[in-house]
Amino acid sequence: MLKSIRVHEILSAELGPAISRYLPGASETLAMKRTLTTVLPLLAVVAAVALVWLGNVDTDKSIQLLNVSYDPTRELFQDLNRQFISKYQRETGQKVTIKQSHGGSSRQAHAVVGGLEADVVSLALPSDIELLRRQGLVSDGWADRLPNHSQAYSSTIVFVVRKGNPKGVKDWPDLARPDVSVITPNPKTSGNGKLSLLAAWGSIIYRGGTEEQARDYLKRLYKNVPVLGTGARDSTITFTQDKIGDVHLTWENEARFEIEDSQGELEIIYPPVSIRAEPSVAWVDKNVGQRKTESYAKAYLQFLYSRAAQQTIARHGYRPVDPEVLQEYAGRLPAIQLFPVTLMAKDWDNAEQKFFADNGVFDSIYTPPAK
Repeated sequence: MLKSIRVHEILSAELGPAISRYLPGASETLAMKRTLTTVLPLLAVVAAVALVWLGNVDTDKSIQLLNVSYDPTRELFQDLNRQFISKYQRETGQKVTIKQSHGGSSRQAHAVVGGLEADVVSLALPSDIELLRRQGLVSDGWADRLPNHSQAYSSTIVFVVRKGNPKGVKDWPDLARPDVSVITPNPKTSGNGKLSLLAAWGSIIYRGGTEEQARDYLKRLYKNVPVLGTGARDSTITFTQDKIGDVHLTWENEARFEIEDSQGELEIIYPPVSIRAEPSVAWVDKNVGQRKTESYAKAYLQFLYSRAAQQTIARHGYRPVDPEVLQEYAGRLPAIQLFPVTLMAKDWDNAEQKFFADNGVFDSIYTPPAK
């Protein structure tokens, strides 16, 4: 109705003066002919203008998306969002704005369950999106809707140490030495925390150890953890600004962020083996259905697999799924032995229950430090 009223207003404004001028007497045939001769071309022009206006009516209003993500992806998505917004408007004429929300991955997933109206989620673990699926927010089969099981990049856990590596930390066994203090986030709330624990456990199993040996190792390692942050960036601040701890267990990209910001005061140590982290993305079916943003959310997530986006992902220290881009950035992302979650559990969801549910492995090995 609004479009019809607007077209009527355009036609009235443009044609009114012409009709008044050429129809002083409505009965004169010559006047009628002149009117038709003069007004019809004008009508055609106005109609064309109206059609252009109608075709662009939706593009005058910016579509807003909310990307709910995990802690250390702030800088990555700021870059990717700018690229997507420019590309999408250039190709479609539609303006899009993208808001970001960041925190511990598990906390973010629970926030969406609690009512945070995410159009898309880009979370640290597939199991975090599975939580949304079980709550009816994301459809069954979500992982098969985008390439590479809806994983636009991968990552891993590495060590950050003080300048010169004064404690001589080189491998996972070093973290359980009584003279080493370790900073890592809480695996109950943080994807970084979960992956750090799984990487530590898996480093024992990968080398032929038993689950009993892995459990004992975790007990000794977590005795060396003075404080558990709620998310990756929280632990980064503890290590870099508060200067607590000898080693920081963190995402590969976050480690690079710390090093570049430290002005030579920190170093990255790549352990011989670590876990293959598989952050995942999905549009939130229930929310995009209600907000009428599904097509924009899909386009946004599909953009992550483009070559330009994959190069941006690599520049920020994440491992792109495009093999050519990964090879292009091989110097920045060195090859190490990465074991899958299936070394320790059936899948990510099973690992979530086994290690991080109430009375799971973490609860059995961790005792908070005395205050």
